Amino acid sequence: MVKINRNIYLEDIPLDEARKRLENVLRAVSKWNALHGEMVGLREALGRVTAEPVWAKISSPHYHAAAMDGYAVNAKDTLGATETQPLTLHVDEQAFAVDTGDPLPHGTNAVIMIEDVQQPDEHHIEIRASAAPRQHVRLLGEDMVETELVLPVNHVIRPVDLGALAGCGHHQVSVRRKPFVVLIPTGDELVAVSDQQSAVSEIQELTAKTPGAPGKKEKERDENAAEIVSVLRPEVGQIIEYNSLVLAGQIEQAGGKAEVMPIVPDQPDLLRQALDEAMAQQPDLVLILSGSSAGRDDYTASILREKGELLVHGVAVRPGHPVVMGMVAETPVIGVPGYPVSAALTGEIFIQPLLAQWRGQRKLHDTLPRVQAAITRKVLSPIGDDDFLRVTLAQVGERLLATPLSRGAGVITSLVRADGLAHIPRFSEGVDIGGTVDVMLYRPIEELQRAVLVIGSHDPMLDLLGQFLAAEGYRLASNHVGSMGGLVALRRGEAHLAGIHLLDPETGEYNVSYLKKYLPETPVRLVTFAHREQGLIVAKGNPLNVQTFEDLPRARYVNRQRGAGTRVLLDYELEKRGIAVESISGYEHEAVTHMEVAAAVASGIADCGLGLRSGAVAMKLDFVSVAWERYDLAIPEMHLIHAGVAVLLRILGSDEFKRALGAQAGYDVRETGKVPAVSNE
Repeated sequence: MVKINRNIYLEDIPLDEARKRLENVLRAVSKWNALHGEMVGLREALGRVTAEPVWAKISSPHYHAAAMDGYAVNAKDTLGATETQPLTLHVDEQAFAVDTGDPLPHGTNAVIMIEDVQQPDEHHIEIRASAAPRQHVRLLGEDMVETELVLPVNHVIRPVDLGALAGCGHHQVSVRRKPFVVLIPTGDELVAVSDQQSAVSEIQELTAKTPGAPGKKEKERDENAAEIVSVLRPEVGQIIEYNSLVLAGQIEQAGGKAEVMPIVPDQPDLLRQALDEAMAQQPDLVLILSGSSAGRDDYTASILREKGELLVHGVAVRPGHPVVMGMVAETPVIGVPGYPVSAALTGEIFIQPLLAQWRGQRKLHDTLPRVQAAITRKVLSPIGDDDFLRVTLAQVGERLLATPLSRGAGVITSLVRADGLAHIPRFSEGVDIGGTVDVMLYRPIEELQRAVLVIGSHDPMLDLLGQFLAAEGYRLASNHVGSMGGLVALRRGEAHLAGIHLLDPETGEYNVSYLKKYLPETPVRLVTFAHREQGLIVAKGNPLNVQTFEDLPRARYVNRQRGAGTRVLLDYELEKRGIAVESISGYEHEAVTHMEVAAAVASGIADCGLGLRSGAVAMKLDFVSVAWERYDLAIPEMHLIHAGVAVLLRILGSDEFKRALGAQAGYDVRETGKVPAVSNE
């Protein structure tokens, strides 16, 4: 193979250059062109790509055919027929009975529909209009003519194409071979999903065989259910391996075939052996998952250098910087970063485009739907990197808005929630609020236009509201920036509604004074979502016996972010009691949601935090109640005409939703869906 003398070690190579290096070496070994074809039956051809042009073997139809049920005639025999002077034709001499699809009898060139004739007896018919030549006739080759091009090369076969292929005489078709990719997950810390499933299946099988009285069987079932939960929760230091699921799905979505090998521990000899086994399967591409960085147990780059050619080690993209590319025995090998967001991005910008090239769809990755959207939050980007940012999208008024999701490379939920991938080119320092970004869409634009965007305070039960909204064909997109941030977003026209729970220390009233302050010129409808129970979330058993705000200085605290309603409540209570914030260890430790507060306590990095009872219940923690508060949805009246907002308001007032919300711990729904007597007017 062609050798390229490079020794690249975590160097920031521009994205385009990294792609070009791989392309050049693949061209040098004749591995850049589309894959050769294979014959498959039509039932297996859907979604495959034609490897050569397809020409009609026979015409369709291959004879002159009746297009209606009726009588075939020679048009000249019908001349003179009118409503007042019907014409009589002899059956089987001048008129021949035909059904749709029947060949035209010799000497006929038109069909009269059965409903347009009268039959006085079995030997005659009467017609009241003359027929035109070729009336209700499908002529030979009307659809396709023998030798005519039916499908071009590199065409993705659709369901309708299957009918066309069959109709012109084909029972099979030559399609591009599916690119074959072998994935090698690596890491001492990884736990295979298949291993978990096997353990769960054994427990379930034992449960099914449990003998004895119903009471004993139910007790055994409950114990086994707890054991299943324990099996599904890895030990500390273990990680469920799911990057192979994501990447294999991307490969199959791009028309490839994926084979996932067993997890390989972080040992060079075992990785070499796994790579040899992968190469023995004659794949088109090998992916080594994780081990691509420069850590103590990252061996991918050195093994590629040893076994073949190391082309790239480190690309100037975020996330996904430590990508490795090399060639072994004329087969490309890509080392994929271990963090899930980085791994998914590697699949999108390197692996799927390569598979598209091999399928003859070389422009596929350049023609995915793209839109321009206005960013709702300032984004800072590394100046030398191509920055890829996952965003949610919603149409608010005349603008399509992109809201950045969490940028952590390990935040798999950002992949799930994302509506699109925004690209900020290298040498940009970022994008200011309101700036335009180019976004590759993950969802159809019509679906985004049906989204309702709520920005503001976090409430776990917004997800419940989202489920009800989804059942009506709409989607709730949310971004948690605190109550103050939600009001600012409404002022800038960047949301349909905001969730708020802001206590006015002077009046003891919630929300209204803040609307008057932040949105004095905007008519706003304030709708109550629920009254919620706030309290101190503490470890099980409350080992520090935290009972009041006076106890906080002797505990490690986890706070909410500045501008959050819960933070406002805390500061109000501390000031009322004369407690200095400097006396509270962890006051600057901020969490964005109530569930993050509960998770911090459950994990032991904090002893307590102010949050909702529902968060404590979810994480099996104790809870010291301190207050009930009103959580409202603030909706500018201009957005009440949005169909999704109207459906949302109807759901809030429904008995079904109130029952579901009221069943949750710490929620009072007596005023849910109501408009408070006060407003910002």
